[in-house]
Amino acid sequence: MSNRVEILYCTQCRWLLRAAWMAQELLTTFDQEISELTLKPGTGGIFEVRVDDELVWSRKKEGRFPEITELKQRIRDRIAPGRSLGHADRKEN
Repeated sequence: MSNRVEILYCTQCRWLLRAAWMAQELLTTFDQEISELTLKPGTGGIFEVRVDDELVWSRKKEGRFPEITELKQRIRDRIAPGRSLGHADRKEN
C-alpha cells in the first residue's frame, strides 16, 4: 500500500524546520506505511498536512499547530487503523 504524505508550510513564516521535524517524526513512526513524504513550500501562513490528498491538519482551520502525538494519531487513523502508537495513545489525566 502506498501512502503519500505532504506537508505544506509557509516559507515567509520560516516554518521549514517545524515541517522537517514533523516529517522526520512521521517517517520514523510510519517507516513501513509511508511510501512518499513531501515538504512543499507555500506562503501566507499556510501549514497543512495531507495524506493521499486528504486534508489531515490545517493550521488555519484548527487555529494552531498540531501536537506531534495528535498528528500521528490522525495519520495512523487513515493509513494504519488499529495500530498502537504506544505512549502516544495514552490519554493525559
